[in-house]
Amino acid sequence: MENTTRTKRQPRPALNVGFILANRFTLSAFASFIDVLRLSADEGDSSRPILCSWSVIAPDMEPIRASCGVRIHPDTNLIDPAHFDYLVVVGGLIDHIERLDLRYVHYLKSAVLKGVPLIGLCTGSFILHRAGLMNGYKCCVSWFHRTDFLEQFDGLEPVSDRIFVVDRDRISCSGGTSAVHVAAHLVERHVGLRQARKSLHILMVDEAQDDSKAQPFLPTSLKAKDNLVQRAVLMMQQETENLRSIEQLCKMLGVGRRSLEMKFKSDLDKSPAEALSHIRVEEAKRLLGETEATITDVAIRSGFFDASHFNKVFQKHTGMTASAYRNSLTA
Repeated sequence: MENTTRTKRQPRPALNVGFILANRFTLSAFASFIDVLRLSADEGDSSRPILCSWSVIAPDMEPIRASCGVRIHPDTNLIDPAHFDYLVVVGGLIDHIERLDLRYVHYLKSAVLKGVPLIGLCTGSFILHRAGLMNGYKCCVSWFHRTDFLEQFDGLEPVSDRIFVVDRDRISCSGGTSAVHVAAHLVERHVGLRQARKSLHILMVDEAQDDSKAQPFLPTSLKAKDNLVQRAVLMMQQETENLRSIEQLCKMLGVGRRSLEMKFKSDLDKSPAEALSHIRVEEAKRLLGETEATITDVAIRSGFFDASHFNKVFQKHTGMTASAYRNSLTA
């Protein structure tokens, strides 16, 4: 008797992502992204790649070592990039960025020609820039690697106050747990809001954050709650030495001065200028305690015009001169 039973074909996943892992890549960023995809792809946490699928691709099948020492085996070689909805480059240690295999670079360039969007996770944005694939695009980097970026790409200004940036067919991400929110952004867009929320809830993430969310703070006593104020404070910390006016800060944030002042007053009960002065004094205190820099050097590195002005502001905030503060630390 003829068997008329046919194997039921699974529909193509709504979201198919290919991963390129740089040598010494960041495991946490990669794993966070993958977990959002797998939890969105099936019911419960069964992890079947039904609604989403993912593959690690490489020129050969040799294992790729993460910065922590764990090795990941590729799933497939460099198949046609049009097979994927996105290609994600996971960066890692700064010192290994220039060692990206040229076969990957050629592959990424062919993907662009075929209209495949590219994503840089962690220092993956460095890799894409070095390959010439971020020219004309906004690029997000972690505040921790901002100086590295400025040193390697002279004249380019990265976005280092937001967790990720979407600019047309490029997405760049600051790394760490922000990879969760990039993945959730893709799942919501291609699979659905319910699946995105479900994966975040299982991962115990309160809610998805969009690309306007500020990066987590550097240590500071200013505890802002408003997202715009958080971004402004982070920029003040990053640009302590170079920021010369609140107008300059407003331009960087793309917001009017009056609007920024109202936000600061409501959130911190300070004006932006007062907050900037506070942050500069905090930086000066750090330099006085952790370095042997002269008072003049501390003043300049903290963003003050000269040592005289610095001492007046420092004494107003702390009740003592900079020299007295430094001496008190060793008393």
